[in-house]
Amino acid sequence: MKQVQQPDALLVLKDGSVFRGTALGKIGTAGGEICFNTGMTGYQEIYTDPSYYGQVIVNTTSHIGNYGVQYRDEEESGSVKIRGMVCNFFSQIHSRHTADTSLQEYFERANIVGISGIDTRQVVRHIRDKGVMNCIISSEILDPAILLDRLHQIPDMEGLELSSEVSTQQIYEAGDAGRADFKVAVLDLGIKKSILNNLASRGAHCRVFPAKTPFEEINAWNPDGYFISNGPGDPAAMPYAVQTVKQALETDKPLFGICLGHQILSLASGITTYKMHNGHRGLNHPVKNLITGLCEVTSQNHGFAVRADEVMDNRDIELTHINLNDKTIEGIRRKDRPAFSVQYHPEASPGPHDSRYLFDDFVKLIEVEAR
Repeated sequence: MKQVQQPDALLVLKDGSVFRGTALGKIGTAGGEICFNTGMTGYQEIYTDPSYYGQVIVNTTSHIGNYGVQYRDEEESGSVKIRGMVCNFFSQIHSRHTADTSLQEYFERANIVGISGIDTRQVVRHIRDKGVMNCIISSEILDPAILLDRLHQIPDMEGLELSSEVSTQQIYEAGDAGRADFKVAVLDLGIKKSILNNLASRGAHCRVFPAKTPFEEINAWNPDGYFISNGPGDPAAMPYAVQTVKQALETDKPLFGICLGHQILSLASGITTYKMHNGHRGLNHPVKNLITGLCEVTSQNHGFAVRADEVMDNRDIELTHINLNDKTIEGIRRKDRPAFSVQYHPEASPGPHDSRYLFDDFVKLIEVEAR
């Protein structure tokens, strides 16, 4: 396969900044909140992660697309969830013999608009200084003024509820019900497949419920524990999920939350959240476990965080993990309930796997509470 000359494209940021490059994926126009991911690999997992719904990803790795895509093992959901993609060099040629197709064909099928030939270092430094903001990419409209006008129609991420848009619409199950050691009720706010795989591989029979399922319906299944998933959007715009977690806590059954689930547990515990300047996204974020004293290299994807001062002032909360780059809260546990959560992604598909012990901790907690 030869590289095909693609049309010109524009990237316009909400503050009026304009970047010129070359089209990739579908020819068209798309916009959302721009953010950058520092991971060196795993682009397919990033693009299919429901937590990125509504966002345009800047890949800081120089080359994107060179190993193609593989449908069987590297999808984190049933479809591409990003709104658009920005990169430096985009390869339409892939060399991995196990790949099913090229990233270009993959994006075309998924109707994803992107732009390459951009100095991503310049873009990242700009949004690091100015903060995340909305953007628009177009390979059909090359007038910055028109694009900037359209950009104002894209809603801001703050105050946006998106989990119900990516959550399952039907209850489904994961794990071997016949051989499972325990049952876990999963509240799907935008869950990744690898999270369910980690639970199932540890003997869990999971029943996955839509985001807005009433707690009474979830609890009627009589699970041994509750899992609150990752997902997109502003946690403060999700009172329905906060109420569900409050009710789950009252059962005194083990509860584990990841990413958005961590923020929802915090809100249910009286701790508020805030929009970060540019968030944490990548496979190389250092976190210290304050219980063990060990450092973990973690996979992260979040643009909101919980307020550190409120964590420290809450008598029912113990701080368990902290980010070594900026001291933001990375993990908490309730002192009065068998519940804990982390802001990062311990399933970490494609890696690193430093934090997968947290799934073991959840299983042990279920075993202890069942005695």
